[in-house]
Amino acid sequence: MKKQERPRIEEWISGFTDGEGCFSVSIFRNKTTKSGWQVFPEFVVTQGKKSLPALKIFQEYFGCGTIIQNIRYDDHREYLYRYCVRNLLDLRDNIVPFFQEHKLYTAKQKDFEIFADIVNRMYQKKHLTQSGMRAIARRIEKMNRKKKSQFLESRETKRHAPAQGGMKIESKAIRKPRAKFLVW
Repeated sequence: MKKQERPRIEEWISGFTDGEGCFSVSIFRNKTTKSGWQVFPEFVVTQGKKSLPALKIFQEYFGCGTIIQNIRYDDHREYLYRYCVRNLLDLRDNIVPFFQEHKLYTAKQKDFEIFADIVNRMYQKKHLTQSGMRAIARRIEKMNRKKKSQFLESRETKRHAPAQGGMKIESKAIRKPRAKFLVW
C-alpha cells in the first residue's frame, strides 16, 4: 500500500481556498471619491484562532495581505481571524494569477472568474466612469449570494442612467452589525 503523497503547497492553498476562502467585491458610498461610490475587491480566508498558522502560510506564500482578528460577541469560544488582500496591485499581480493557474473545483471558480474580471476592469480604471461602475455592479450581482446592487438602486445612479424602457428593479438594503477588527 502506497502512502498518500502530501499535496504541493499550491494545491493545498487552492483546496483550502475552495473550502474556506471568498472572493468578494462590494460597492459602497464614499464621499471622498468623485462619484461618491467606491469599489472594494477583497480576497479573504477565515479561520478560528486554533488554525491561525494556516493563514500565516497564505500570507507568507503570497507576500502580501493582512491577518485581522475579528472580535466576536456571540457564544463561540474562539475569535476568528481573516487573511485579507485588498490592495488592487496585490490582487492583480499575486492572487489573480495564482488562481488562474491553480483552478478551484467548486462553484467558487465562477466567483473567482468574475472577481478577476472586475480587478482587471479596476486596473484599467473603468470603475471611474458611471458606465464602468454600472457594468461592475451588474457583474457583482452574479457573484456569491447574488444580491441586488445598492449602487444600481441608488437615486444618484438612476438619475444619471439612460432610460431603459421602463425597467424597474426593486431591492431592500440589508444592514449587518459591524464587527471590531484588530490588525494582526
